[in-house]
Amino acid sequence: MVTDHRKLPRRRGEALSAAIYQATLDELAEVGYAGLTMERVAERAKASKASLYRRWPTRIELVMEAVYQSLPTPESSPDTGSLRGDLVAMLTRTAQALSGPAGEAMRGLLGEALRGESPLSTMRRNSQGTARKLMEEVVRRAVERGEVDPADVTPRRLDSGHALLRHHFLFEGPPIPERLVVEIVDEVLVPLLKPRATA
Repeated sequence: MVTDHRKLPRRRGEALSAAIYQATLDELAEVGYAGLTMERVAERAKASKASLYRRWPTRIELVMEAVYQSLPTPESSPDTGSLRGDLVAMLTRTAQALSGPAGEAMRGLLGEALRGESPLSTMRRNSQGTARKLMEEVVRRAVERGEVDPADVTPRRLDSGHALLRHHFLFEGPPIPERLVVEIVDEVLVPLLKPRATA
């Protein structure tokens, strides 16, 4: 039975967006990216299809925004008091996210792009650089504590931890084992981000 959205209470702004984001994540968890449609999301969110298409003209834009809304923000990144502790905590949260709707979305979006159904430029345009921002916040605190030499902070080094997690996820699938997170931190990130050398 299709719900007539015109008979439901009117929701606007953040309340409507939150309902649509949650419906999108629930659909990803239930039917996967391949089975997700704008119609199903609208029905689950008890919203009109028009309200979705006005803000998100395509499925890829809706899914990416819903996923990014669900991810940790740089401001909420763990502060354990040490670079290693922060890195392990942050990458553990990322690994957990990849085992849920965010991971399902990533696999679906990349598969669609590789088949030529969605251009990679669309994914890049809608990417918000969340992983880089999380790393920047963790490393900024480590620099302030004297744990990291600012000269060692480069874009490639900031990207390496999440890139290794994504590589494992895409080729091995979820869940990402805890030992892999620890290995990435101890064997790659900590050696790359060293304290300033003292004379």
